[in-house]
Amino acid sequence: MGNADGVFPGTEFARRVPVPPPRPFLDTFRTNLKETFFPDDPLRQFRNEHGPRRVILGLKYFLPILEWAPSYSFGLFKSDLIAGITIASLAIPQGISYAKLANLPPILGLYSSFVPPLVYAMMGSSRDLAVGTVAVASLLIGSMLGNEVSPTKDPALYLHLAFTATFFAGLFQAALGLLRLGFIVDFLSHATIVGFMGGAATVVCLQQLKGMLGLQHFTTATDLVSVVKSVFSQVHQWRWESAVLGCCFLFFLLLTRFFSKRRPKFFWVSAAAPLTSVILGSVLVYLTHAENHGVQVIGYLKKGLNPPSATSLTFMPPYIMVALKTGIVTGVIALAEGIAVGRSFAMFKNYHIDGNKEMIAIGTMNMVGSLTSCYLTTGPFSRSAVNYNAGCKTAMSNVVMAIAVMITLLFLTPLFHYTPLVVLSAIIIAAMLGLIDYEAAIHLWHVDKVDFCVCLGAYLGVVFVSVEIGLVIAVFISILRVLLFVARPRTTVLGNIPNSMAYRRVDQYPVAQSVPGVLILRIDAPIYFANASYLRERISRWIEEENESSKGETSLQYLILDMGAVGSIDTSGISMLEEVKKIIDRNCSIKLVLANPGSEVMKKLSSSKILEAIGHEWIFLTVADAVAACNFMLHTCKASDTTSCENVV
Repeated sequence: MGNADGVFPGTEFARRVPVPPPRPFLDTFRTNLKETFFPDDPLRQFRNEHGPRRVILGLKYFLPILEWAPSYSFGLFKSDLIAGITIASLAIPQGISYAKLANLPPILGLYSSFVPPLVYAMMGSSRDLAVGTVAVASLLIGSMLGNEVSPTKDPALYLHLAFTATFFAGLFQAALGLLRLGFIVDFLSHATIVGFMGGAATVVCLQQLKGMLGLQHFTTATDLVSVVKSVFSQVHQWRWESAVLGCCFLFFLLLTRFFSKRRPKFFWVSAAAPLTSVILGSVLVYLTHAENHGVQVIGYLKKGLNPPSATSLTFMPPYIMVALKTGIVTGVIALAEGIAVGRSFAMFKNYHIDGNKEMIAIGTMNMVGSLTSCYLTTGPFSRSAVNYNAGCKTAMSNVVMAIAVMITLLFLTPLFHYTPLVVLSAIIIAAMLGLIDYEAAIHLWHVDKVDFCVCLGAYLGVVFVSVEIGLVIAVFISILRVLLFVARPRTTVLGNIPNSMAYRRVDQYPVAQSVPGVLILRIDAPIYFANASYLRERISRWIEEENESSKGETSLQYLILDMGAVGSIDTSGISMLEEVKKIIDRNCSIKLVLANPGSEVMKKLSSSKILEAIGHEWIFLTVADAVAACNFMLHTCKASDTTSCENVV
């Protein structure tokens, strides 16, 4: 009934959907490859440039310091100086504390706050990220390496494995950036990170009961049951002196944080609180000789800068696989945290950071760090927040912090001899309580119950099993959800909004009215082999339900598939459409109509027999065009005899 141009009488606005011109396979493959791995088109800056200019641009790409250093001014330095000194006051006690958390010598925490920040200052693109060790990565290193090698029975091997794991983490991070595979980190969804970080923070707090209670022996397991059992099986060894001292300092740290949150101008109060606690604790122990009354202290810290550790890397079996596994797991977690923190503060200051460039910078600083007696570092949120609030302008604040740590390593390490371990435990607990983001979990519950389940699964897995298992559970649930989105796409019935040409979901718009004799279905996903069978069954069920509900009324004669959300289709999807066409032709005598197919879909359909089977005149630009054509045909059928109507259909 349609004319040669695919236009039905009375529906002149319904034009034929064009088939895109064919493109060579290599051109299509190159375009898809570029969009997958180079969506930001990093090579665009080299276009129309020649010779030395390209070299300079290449150096600026990998060393962003070359961009901002030439225009650096004294005014900017004053801001960075204040910020650098402020974060150094936080980095020194946190570095010592987190090294103990990883079962490493405390001095390594200071080493790791010296070299990596210098590397990041040259290669990082974030102005606000403050580099240093983090609690969750430290806990993972202590847990995963401690399961294979005892840090007390074989400390040298344990230390070498920590350096090797850091090297593998850096290598993995840099490789992700160079190969443009940063999207892999995106599988750690926001819900996954909230649950994992909350669970890890809970486990870290539980582990600090050893220091808070002054216990000499403690379980190496990280799950809640093992920790509680270890704590209450040693009640007779609890030291009230440590408990009282720890609770006092913990109260002081939480009070300063509360004060700084209420009065943001005094952010430096909470930033300086950890170092103040270390100083007060050291003075108190020295004056009272508390180390002779059950209060454990750090003891001797070696003076001097980072010694080289290239010869300490262990690449021989059987421990290389342990270091590799630990490096990859901790590297992914460190990347996710560092990039998320960097992007957050970049958004506040309205500038852009390149995720792949950040991966290269973080990976390089960890590889260099592993060769200079450092363990895994990234951009922790607490330190970066202090850096941001202190008014940093560039990455020079990391250089200032590194210089402050260098001075500490050269001259001030003996002052930490009397620092009580219980103060370090209080510092860790205070920092970890801020990572338990219960408000975000409540928000997930209200917005998306499935995301909340992902978050809860990650949290419970970390707390009741282990940190590694919790991470695996969270990632598995996230990937399963992605697969379910692909394998079980949403199909919805559309209806007409009265007095308009708009067609919307009838379950969302109660006023939307169905069209007699026409079923309009919207498919909200690409059609692949994974969902083709489901879509065939679901469309058949929609047809059956429509036929049952329309008894005594106009029978179903047209099935319109809105393909606007179908970005692509594969051969299994085309086969599914062919099967649907055969089913409705054989059983129902229903006409299949397509609306708003994209260029990719039309190109695939034109290469198959389905386009000929449907008829090009039954493919429309919009749902409104398709409905208008169907209504015209229905009215034609009513005005003619049955035989001609069947011929039309």
